[in-house]
Amino acid sequence: MRILIVCVGNVCRSPLAERLLRRALADQVAAGLVEVTSAGTGALDGRPMEPAAAAELERLGGSAEGFVARPVTEAVLAGSDLVLTATTDVRKQVVGLAPAVLHRTFTLKELALVVEQEAQHVQVLPDVRRALRALSARRGAVARNDLDVPDPMGRDAERHREAADQVAAAVAVLAPLVAVLVEEQRAARAADA
Repeated sequence: MRILIVCVGNVCRSPLAERLLRRALADQVAAGLVEVTSAGTGALDGRPMEPAAAAELERLGGSAEGFVARPVTEAVLAGSDLVLTATTDVRKQVVGLAPAVLHRTFTLKELALVVEQEAQHVQVLPDVRRALRALSARRGAVARNDLDVPDPMGRDAERHREAADQVAAAVAVLAPLVAVLVEEQRAARAADA
């Protein structure tokens, strides 16, 4: 399962989410079952994480070591099974660039809310993209909520902490979902073999 996380500059929110989700899914990543990357709609291409965001990542148990920002492209989007964005505006830009990803693109907070509030309607299917389409059908139930992680770029340490805590809360909800989806997909492939 290929997961792409997108924000604007790809130096604060998306790398933070990438590293936290990768850490939460360490076993699946190590087994080659999950790949988690990030990109930006206005990426500061080649730059490391913003120091304040990297400090928040370290506070949450992650590491920014080796991270380099990159731009989002249509090809990267097309190859992703799940696209998570920092905001609804970034989600619109992503879908504008690659309309085919519509039903598998959510904001971080949006998908976490769907999973939390619509759990009784969530269908875990062995086909990841079909499962995400089913989750997409439930997004209207959370549409009135604040679905954006605010951009802390150029802001004080408190704003970086708020954004990091929102990302971490979403990742805590999403990691178990991804683990279940990956396990269902693995089991279905094993049964077909």
